[in-house]
Amino acid sequence: MELSVKQLFDRVAQDYDLQRMQLIPCFDDFYGMTLDLMESPLDSPRILDLGAGTGLLSGMVLQKYPNARLTLIDISDQMLERARRRFDGVNQVQYVVGDYSKYNFTSSYDMIISSLSIHHLTHADKKHVFGTVYKLLEPGGHFINADQVQGRTPDTDTYYRQRWLETIHGSGLSDEAISASIERRKVDINATLENQLVWLEEAGFSVADCMYKYLDFAVFYAQK
Repeated sequence: MELSVKQLFDRVAQDYDLQRMQLIPCFDDFYGMTLDLMESPLDSPRILDLGAGTGLLSGMVLQKYPNARLTLIDISDQMLERARRRFDGVNQVQYVVGDYSKYNFTSSYDMIISSLSIHHLTHADKKHVFGTVYKLLEPGGHFINADQVQGRTPDTDTYYRQRWLETIHGSGLSDEAISASIERRKVDINATLENQLVWLEEAGFSVADCMYKYLDFAVFYAQK
């Protein structure tokens, strides 16, 4: 039986943070750039985290903006349960179990962030989400998306995968964890960097660019 994205991530909720560090060859730079781009003049910016998972990225945000008002949405209730434990006692965090590509948001935000989530959507849904993000942001607001991208050619994608497999096999992860990760990547629907920049511009963003890229890991920045 083919498992859904939700089922695949429910299964690894408990160990997800540690595994992510070992599964991303450029972890420090990837998340470091993402955090650097989160600039706000506000002491308590309203921030929406799309596909928040265990709250790994939101946890970094709270280190930078301790008074930030965060909304975490994810399709996996098991992932969000880990986030609730992470932020136990933190009052300004809200949780939404749901599919953000279809969810009817009613608030606006100063910043919207996401990490390693949007690539699971169909290309049509990616475009729709970019449009939704633009509408939800306050004027001058930022969208930072740390995600996977498709190579410009099949040979490039083959190289990306070869390098990634070499890295994870030397990471110290168990064979079971490696197999599970390879299985999860079967549901990836990566889009090219160029297409995603075009879609962001089509959504209305006045600024859209890639601020960091290592193999198929890229950090996008867009401003309304």
